[in-house]
Amino acid sequence: MKERGGNTKIKCNFCNLEFTGSYSRVKAHLLQIKGEGVSVCPRVTTDILLQLRREMANAEERKRQVVIPLPPLSYASSGFAWGGAEMLPKQGSKRRAVDKNSPINKAFNQEVRAQVDGEIARAFYSGGYLSILLEIPTTSSQKERAHIERLLELIKTTWKEKGVTIVSDGWTDNQRRPLINFMVVTESGPMFLKAVNCEGEYKDKFYISSLIKEVIMQVGPQNVVQVITDNAPVCKAVGMLIETMHSHIFWTPCVVHTLNLALKNICAAKNIESNEDVYVECHWITDVGDKVLMIKNYILNHNMVLTMFNQFAPLKLISIAQTRFASILVMLKRFKLVKRALESMVLCNEWSTYRECDPSKAQTIRRTVLDDLWWDKLDYIIEFTTPIYDMLRFADTDRPSLHLIYDMWDDMIEKIKNIIYRHEEKELTKGSEFYDVVYAILTDRWTKSSSPLHFMAHSLNSRYYSDTWLSAAPNRTPPHLDIKLSEERNKCLKRYFPSSEAITAQGQSRLWDVGGDRFDPLDGAEELEISSLLLDEPEFEILRENELFVKKEKCEFAKVSKRMKKCADKKRRQLEFEEGD
Repeated sequence: MKERGGNTKIKCNFCNLEFTGSYSRVKAHLLQIKGEGVSVCPRVTTDILLQLRREMANAEERKRQVVIPLPPLSYASSGFAWGGAEMLPKQGSKRRAVDKNSPINKAFNQEVRAQVDGEIARAFYSGGYLSILLEIPTTSSQKERAHIERLLELIKTTWKEKGVTIVSDGWTDNQRRPLINFMVVTESGPMFLKAVNCEGEYKDKFYISSLIKEVIMQVGPQNVVQVITDNAPVCKAVGMLIETMHSHIFWTPCVVHTLNLALKNICAAKNIESNEDVYVECHWITDVGDKVLMIKNYILNHNMVLTMFNQFAPLKLISIAQTRFASILVMLKRFKLVKRALESMVLCNEWSTYRECDPSKAQTIRRTVLDDLWWDKLDYIIEFTTPIYDMLRFADTDRPSLHLIYDMWDDMIEKIKNIIYRHEEKELTKGSEFYDVVYAILTDRWTKSSSPLHFMAHSLNSRYYSDTWLSAAPNRTPPHLDIKLSEERNKCLKRYFPSSEAITAQGQSRLWDVGGDRFDPLDGAEELEISSLLLDEPEFEILRENELFVKKEKCEFAKVSKRMKKCADKKRRQLEFEEGD
């Protein structure tokens, strides 16, 4: 309803605050802008605030959009002015605003030209084209960078509350320059920070750690939760240096890179003395992979053979880069899809009469393609490595997966065990040398790459306390009863709270578990040892503990008072008895 002064009485749907004002006060209240004559809304969460700011940015963008009509053929001679929008001066600029009705502006449409130039430049920048080759003005790149920075401010507002992950990886561009990328990943999505040209630099642990330290200082050490790199030895040394500089920041090896290394250990076992057991059990996988590569190279390197293959195959053979994750599995799966085409190719008349290049190799390829046992081995490799490949593909996305990795790794090993034992037609209680080798490789990779954050995130996931998850498979236990998991979780807590005084100062000493500061069963727990898990509302949890403490103190005081009263009554009766005598 309308009030005096033309203002409107407004009620907030989040906090039910009633105030009088207009659009500006509603904006200040919801967007938490102080100093506008109205209090900020305490019920607007970070997600809601981010959504509101996006809507504000979209509204302002729509407001700035200008409809650009096509100019008439004789606009210059007739004096017709088309389009145009007022160009506002920048804050602090001494240049006066350009009058849109001025003769120069009408003749040249400078505002519309500037907007069109900006849109064209943005299209080329998005496609990765160099502005120097397209003769795009430098001011356009500066304006576009400022525009991108304004859009990224919405993501940066969540850093302080949710924390960030710094991701770093090295690569080589088309000019063979060694580059290191740095990205920041949050709940809102990944954000590219910068790429450093390391040409002429010795990339040791000190140099790489200095680059990561600069990024940490740029983001803010208090906002960084972990740093993720690959599993190279130099990166491991860098991670130890970063953890020494900032005790609350964890170095976490890339899970996808870890799984890819595990696949290489299984599918490309090295024939060395220290790897003898693995080579004995897995060399047949290497033999199958080598024959696949030989057949692929033979077909692609001979035009006549490639022509014969294309006559039968609906799909093409692909060349997989060695740097691609699970490259050997991708090639094996493609071969399985073109199996019929390969068989038709080696059985056709053209193949039998082809004698131009290495007839002996052509006969070897023909025997291999027509060998059913070889195809059975290829199918078996794809089958038992599918759990590894599926987890690799799941982790190689932008979706948060830290809280799922611990459980997924166990499920992956269990699925592989069932596949191997089913293929070998053995009971699960019997032994399998091949499974023992695969299990040792996977557990060794997990031991080298796991971080206390994996265990902490697993223990904080309510899914793993539910009856549905616990009853889905045998031998599953809730995280607070798992001794190994509890030890790793406590390592993570000690990094955040080095001393008991720090824990007490935070007021959250019992917010991480169910049975006090220990992961003990709830059987026989006293009242003070039980606290409800309200991880999303720590202040209410602290109040709950205070209430329990006061209640316990009152009970103790009542007990002491009752004992004192009994002693006083006993003493009084004894004195009365002595006086009577």
